[in-house]
Amino acid sequence: MITQAEIKFIKSLSQKKFRDESGLFVAEGEKLVAEALASRFQVEKVFRKEEIGEATMARISGLSSPSPVLALVHRPADLLSGAKLPAKGLFLALDGIRDPGNLGTILRIADWFGIDAVFASPDTVDVFNPKVVQATMGAIFRVKFHYCDIPSLCKDALKAGGKVYGTFLDGSNMYKKQLDNGQQHPSIIVIGNEANGISAATGACVSDRLYIPPYPAGEPGSESLNAAVATAVTVAEFRRLLNLD
Repeated sequence: MITQAEIKFIKSLSQKKFRDESGLFVAEGEKLVAEALASRFQVEKVFRKEEIGEATMARISGLSSPSPVLALVHRPADLLSGAKLPAKGLFLALDGIRDPGNLGTILRIADWFGIDAVFASPDTVDVFNPKVVQATMGAIFRVKFHYCDIPSLCKDALKAGGKVYGTFLDGSNMYKKQLDNGQQHPSIIVIGNEANGISAATGACVSDRLYIPPYPAGEPGSESLNAAVATAVTVAEFRRLLNLD
């Protein structure tokens, strides 16, 4: 069974304030809950439609069509702290990503392409936002994620002999560049804010300015790519080159 207090509490977790206070977030759907149960995350409680009833599940669900199962999951403390840059690897740095769907999709991309960790600026949307969690399709339970100061992170990478990449309209054609996958030193790919791109403070730390050329070159078209799409295109090229080595 489920109490009225539990229903009220679960609904409150749609707000960051209550997620921060409780240290819990919601995972909803058969796939997400199964991923949570199989992960290192601690699952507090699981609610199933056949146990609490369809009407009650509709009350606690954040989806337009309530799923058969919903879980309350503890946030691991190390996802939000301990953002020390490893000595080598390929990383994403998210500089002000605000759209929950974009963040969730970027985590799926990071999971697919084996990104070693994802770092995000404090003004990036909360990774435990229900829309973010849903969009990750379970990647949130596998991808290492930290909030931190992105310019400082980038400076640490450069001090360690690594590279910091970012996409700019005045950058060099990405497909003609020698790209470093971080096998010897840390390599960071910075993804900028949806509306404003990479901030000036972070941009000053970028060692390699990249450009994703449109096709055909010089033809009028879209002004830019969606942040998650640009992430996929960029990371795919890094990994393609690694597979050629």
